[in-house]
Amino acid sequence: MLSSLVERLNDRRRADEEVGEDAGFTLIELMVVLLIMAILLAIAIPTFLGVTGSANDRAAQSNLNTALTSAKGVYESNQQTYPAAATLVSDIAKDEPSLTVQADSGSQLAAGDIGVYVTSGGNGALLYSLAKKTNECWWVADNTQAIANGGTTAAPSAPYVVPASPLGKTSTGVPNTAGDYYGVFNTTTGKPGSTAEPCDEAGIFKATSSVLTAGFPSAP
Repeated sequence: MLSSLVERLNDRRRADEEVGEDAGFTLIELMVVLLIMAILLAIAIPTFLGVTGSANDRAAQSNLNTALTSAKGVYESNQQTYPAAATLVSDIAKDEPSLTVQADSGSQLAAGDIGVYVTSGGNGALLYSLAKKTNECWWVADNTQAIANGGTTAAPSAPYVVPASPLGKTSTGVPNTAGDYYGVFNTTTGKPGSTAEPCDEAGIFKATSSVLTAGFPSAP
């Protein structure tokens, strides 16, 4: 539509030049063009930002899946036990040098990095990543068997908490039963719950997350 209008205006200018009149656009014509451009920008910018946010979330999920595959390999080679978090971080970093991995430090993870937490006894590992720009904290837990207690002192209760509602719906904390669990919550708005928590081990264990077993849920 914009290109058609500009072409008509150019046709008029050329016609004016042929009859010897001063070439140019009227103020109303310029205002119409600017108005159309403003409308198009108002439509395009939110769409662009939405696509960018979705891409950042997908990048965090992809990095976590890559790190999880590496972590499971370490688990198998370590006599089916997860090593201490520092060792697991080192092993994942060797397998996947493109990832920035660190052991849980008790503070918010830098966007794009991957945090690692291992339960006492080495029966479970929690990997998490804060997506850039969107403030979505994505996490995946690999419980090789039922987790009785993660052994942390950062959270006020046992770090692996039985969900308050069935999986696939809103749940609090990380399920303690055997299996792989994928979750997400927003560190700024607290969605899908009402209280915002940081993207770290203690925050994940306390936050209300959307939880699934087949793969990452949609961002709340």
